[in-house]
Amino acid sequence: MSIIALFGATGTIGGRILREALSRGHEITAVVRDPGKLALEHPRLAVTKGDVLDPTTVAAAAKGKDAVVSAVGGGSGNGPGHIATIRPAAESLVGGLRTLGTQAPRLIAVGGAGSLRRPDGTLVWDEPGIPAFLLQIMHAHGEALDFYRTVRDVPWTNISPAGQIEPGERTGSYRTALDDLVVDDNGDSRISAEDFAVAVVDEIENPEHIGERFAVGY
Repeated sequence: MSIIALFGATGTIGGRILREALSRGHEITAVVRDPGKLALEHPRLAVTKGDVLDPTTVAAAAKGKDAVVSAVGGGSGNGPGHIATIRPAAESLVGGLRTLGTQAPRLIAVGGAGSLRRPDGTLVWDEPGIPAFLLQIMHAHGEALDFYRTVRDVPWTNISPAGQIEPGERTGSYRTALDDLVVDDNGDSRISAEDFAVAVVDEIENPEHIGERFAVGY
């Protein structure tokens, strides 16, 4: 059993990570801005109020844990390239964990698919016609990943989903790559949020990607 602090537990992906981890016997502290939005009750779930953008909150939540998982999204802003949540959250998470020194747990952060390479060598975010707000989110995740790659004193992992991720079936099966988009035989890139959560919890249980990003898809 691992003891995990989870940020973003009320979101589509975070909620599925929460349920997947609980189903495998892990103990979770969900750190949320509004505890009332998390109605789930479970003997191995504690819910506490906190803000991922506050390094003090991060440090308090992370103390004594085996892993900190961030499924925090965001990316809305007032203009091109503006980052509202994603990059600042990455900096806050690392900053909070740094205060714990050698006692800091692993950080596993959900990233984006935009900076992954397509089979033709282009990046996902280079495809024409992507709406501006999606490009903003993609680049926000890309900047967060760039930041993580400068971090040497906190053990981190960044996990990118397939090009299409949405609620669906839990099959327990998926494939991985590093900086390449995972595509199937038809050239499609997809993963259910349920199976993405499986991959996240698998990485918690069997660390294979410390200090790097990896991608998940069918």
